[in-house]
Amino acid sequence: MKVTKVYLDYQNYKTNALIFLPEVGESESPVLSTFAVLTHGYSADKSSILNWPIRLAEAGVSSILFDLPGHYLGNYSEVEDFEHFKLHGHELFASAFFKLSSAFLEEYPLNQKMLEASELKLVLGGHSLGAMLSLKALMLPEFSAYQKISIAVGLGMAPKDVVHIFDTPFYKSTLRIREQLVSPSLNSQNVFPWIKAEKEELEAHGLTVHLITGLDDLVVGEDGMERFAESLLAKNNIVSFEKPTKLPHHEPQMAAGYVKKHLKKINWL
Repeated sequence: MKVTKVYLDYQNYKTNALIFLPEVGESESPVLSTFAVLTHGYSADKSSILNWPIRLAEAGVSSILFDLPGHYLGNYSEVEDFEHFKLHGHELFASAFFKLSSAFLEEYPLNQKMLEASELKLVLGGHSLGAMLSLKALMLPEFSAYQKISIAVGLGMAPKDVVHIFDTPFYKSTLRIREQLVSPSLNSQNVFPWIKAEKEELEAHGLTVHLITGLDDLVVGEDGMERFAESLLAKNNIVSFEKPTKLPHHEPQMAAGYVKKHLKKINWL
């Protein structure tokens, strides 16, 4: 496959991204009219799910994987205004999509028809925070004409009537390190309540969503994914989900095979 580095603009900064294009004659199948736009979770970077686009490119899918701004493991850009990030962070999916489209057209000029809304199938996906942003991105006007799905890994409602892992002394101690890996405005006191509110109040209607959360995901908890699925279903979304036995929250790279398997199941591969 061909891997190209690009940059996405975010306010006064740039954030890093990698484009993965399948090599004609080397992938498992021909170049497909399926695109994937992907990003990572809180305090992580694109390397945490690097094998997702690699596995997809092997199957003929063109992908772009981008670092969220203000996440220092991926880049040293800043999020100076948390309110702006709340309102506009998910728009990076649209910026990434346009970068991927341009790269695809340059590499495969004879496949221009694949970019038409009637032809292209669009996967927006991510892990944890990135998964939530992918759901918000599904509702962007830039994607309104496309057939699309969000594949959300490690996303669910917080557990009820138990002490959540976020409230345990051990997890709080790890946050002292993790919060130094992101912009000060992205501290957990800002980000965690916002994510919780977004999941509870998300005005999503008519979307197609596939949730993947491990049975051993202590952040999402025992039934967090199922309760989130119920919330989405109640708003007339099309929701499916699966629960692998081994997919801990801190190892999202293990979801690559499940992402690929679901796209094959719905005949997008």
